[in-house]
Amino acid sequence: MTSFTLSGCRAVITGASSGLGAEFARQLAPRASALMLVARGEAALEAVRAECARVNAALRVELCAADLADEQGRGEVERRLAESRFGPDLLINNAGMGDYGSLATADPAKLRLMLDLNMTAPVLLTRALLPLLRRPGGILNVSSLAGELPMPDTACYAASKAFMTRFSLALSVELEAEGVAVACVCPGPTPTGFSKAARRPDGTDTDRAGQGVLRQPPEAVVAAALRTLENGGPLVFPGAGVKAAACLFRHLPRFVLHRLLRARHARAKVSAAPPPPK
Repeated sequence: MTSFTLSGCRAVITGASSGLGAEFARQLAPRASALMLVARGEAALEAVRAECARVNAALRVELCAADLADEQGRGEVERRLAESRFGPDLLINNAGMGDYGSLATADPAKLRLMLDLNMTAPVLLTRALLPLLRRPGGILNVSSLAGELPMPDTACYAASKAFMTRFSLALSVELEAEGVAVACVCPGPTPTGFSKAARRPDGTDTDRAGQGVLRQPPEAVVAAALRTLENGGPLVFPGAGVKAAACLFRHLPRFVLHRLLRARHARAKVSAAPPPPK
């Protein structure tokens, strides 16, 4: 089992302008020697850099404004790393997005963007950075509890996170002999800007029944993820409720799980239906 020491690390963090990505930067700032923050919005990245500088004035913080969903954006990250001689030893694949609603009503362009950002980007960025990653090194991937379920009305998002979890577990075995620790964090509902962006323009949302007992703040999710990477554990579900839910989802018979999902989906359709005319 390969572990990774965060003290003095040089980390590349994707999706670092807000949410979990910004929280990764804040928690690493006192311990790291250098951070490269990657996201589309440069102004938001500047704000995160200023926060990190207040915590650790000696910290080197590089910014890379890039859209990881396209090849040009990923190439920009590689170019900046090469030109700056950054020498990373940790990659945090955090960038991602969701889409709430049925497949039949989904915007194909948004679907493609989500799938590219959630799957293509972390795979190809990891492949590109592996030769640059100092040893011992670390890779931390952000997945989701949603990856443990086939979820109606967020089917593609859940499937993309199932991919991310299994990719991470396989990679942890592949890279162990090379001295690269790989960990994956699968949070449940977390109060960030994720849900707002995942809603459809018409306001279509996902069924949130029962999410209260699973909710964890970003600070707790990130702390659990970093501990897992340091301890050499390949997978963590932050919070007791999330751990219990993941265990339940994995051990329920398929036919029982399918019936529960059908019932939940039917209730969500009834609650979302407009009231009958008076």
